Amino acid sequence: MGASAVLSGVMTLWSQSLKAKQQQHTALIERATLQDEIFTKAREFTGTKSFQFTRRTIALSTVAAIVILPKVLALLGVDVTVGWTEVTSGFWFWSDDETKVVWRTATGVILTPWDTHLVSSIIGFYFGSSVVSNS
Repeated sequence: MGASAVLSGVMTLWSQSLKAKQQQHTALIERATLQDEIFTKAREFTGTKSFQFTRRTIALSTVAAIVILPKVLALLGVDVTVGWTEVTSGFWFWSDDETKVVWRTATGVILTPWDTHLVSSIIGFYFGSSVVSNS
């Protein structure tokens, strides 16, 4: 009878964990849909010449500060501190994964996933809006 109670408790915890993960995935899908609508509206916004100049300035300064500057500093021999996301799984199969940003100091030229994501996002936003406005 005790084993049945323990098994029932474990199965209840597992079921709750699965429900929480399902709700999380549903929320992520809803957020992605809303984000896609916002990006579409932003790409279709033509604006004025000053708006386009400001957008270019922000894009270029972001790429310079986040991607180019750490690489140049690394070539000059300066240690660069970079961060990336690490995911550790829970101890039990029903426990959630833990995601945290880890900051480490490294020497040499470092290419992080954030570099590639940032550049691809900016290029997609910039060229995406250029394609829409020229069509």
